[in-house]
Amino acid sequence: MIKILKLDHRPERDKRITTHCALVARAFCAEEFYYSGIEDYRIEENIKNIKEKWGGDFKIEYVEKPSAFIKKVKEEKKTIIIHLTMYGEQIIKIINNVSSKINIEKLDLLIVVGGPKVPKLYYELADYNVSVTNQPQSEVGALAVILYLLNPDALNEKDFKNNKIKLIPNNTYKDVINLK
Repeated sequence: MIKILKLDHRPERDKRITTHCALVARAFCAEEFYYSGIEDYRIEENIKNIKEKWGGDFKIEYVEKPSAFIKKVKEEKKTIIIHLTMYGEQIIKIINNVSSKINIEKLDLLIVVGGPKVPKLYYELADYNVSVTNQPQSEVGALAVILYLLNPDALNEKDFKNNKIKLIPNNTYKDVINLK
């Protein structure tokens, strides 16, 4: 199971970033998305509406105390915690080790996506502090890259269960059909 935690959502400043992180997580087959900061029902409703139309078992939930949430996950010892930060070790150097642990030990994965000025505590709680590149970057882009590296099959064409609409790939125009 892949879970994402987006830290420090600020509705006026981050609504698109947080929404896009959730959309990328869903598209790359993560099952759960959590966010902290300021609770924002609009984002939750937007993602639930996407799920309603496009299908799948994707959960979005607000977390008031993200460090306590991570500590609880860590105590269960069934999850690898990756903190996605441009200051971390490049994912390309450790991806094989992380993938092996997940697959061999049957562990879940929690990817923590930072916000403004992430406190040192999150670096300490993570099993891995990783970057896509050690340059300033988009959280959304970095999340997509790491999810792709961990699950390249997510790019294969698929339908999510209980979908009400389906996109028909087309090179010249939009082709979406209603299924229900």
